[in-house]
Amino acid sequence: MNDILILGTGGNCIDILDAILALNESGGAPGYRVRGFLDDNKEHWGQAVQGCQVLGPLSDAPKYSDCLFVNGIGSYRNYWRKPTILAAMKIPDERFATIVHPQASVSRFATVGAGTVVLPMTTISARAKVGKHVMILSNAIISHDVVVGHYTCIASGACLAGNVQIGTACYLGANCAVTNGVRMGDFSLAGIGAVVLKDVPEKAVVVGNPARVLRAAC
Repeated sequence: MNDILILGTGGNCIDILDAILALNESGGAPGYRVRGFLDDNKEHWGQAVQGCQVLGPLSDAPKYSDCLFVNGIGSYRNYWRKPTILAAMKIPDERFATIVHPQASVSRFATVGAGTVVLPMTTISARAKVGKHVMILSNAIISHDVVVGHYTCIASGACLAGNVQIGTACYLGANCAVTNGVRMGDFSLAGIGAVVLKDVPEKAVVVGNPARVLRAAC
């Protein structure tokens, strides 16, 4: 059984904890013992979150040389900062666990990168390629031949049709839909319920049906 630390204490992090416990209960190898959380909010230090202690700030990660890590940091407010936050910790990719909830469906012909989290009732179809440190929330659909860039977050109920390409550190809001063959540029965001019918530029926020550019993302 491997010791593991969860980075962050937000709602996604509690879902990650739940996924880890579900994996353990399912008997899936290798099994994890959750050592606790790391979070930069001083008010959380020493507190228990769902029975697991918040041990200190993210900068303490190198002290835990015997632990694996999984990342729950990132929301629509700061998703583009995830690569920078993780790089500052100087933890190699092989120290990050890939967590796939036992109630998710991942094709044997798909690939999922290091440090990625796949929550329950998600579908990842054949020949999809999901990068490292991606967060895929419940009930999302990643169709065949989709490419999802590193550090991206795909919120609950989002649907990516076949051959969609999502750039690095993007955010796809809950229940948005991206039609076949569309490309979303790096650091872009699709709002809740957006219907994306054409390519999205880098660092753009798109909203509505059909989706239109609202503003710059960062």
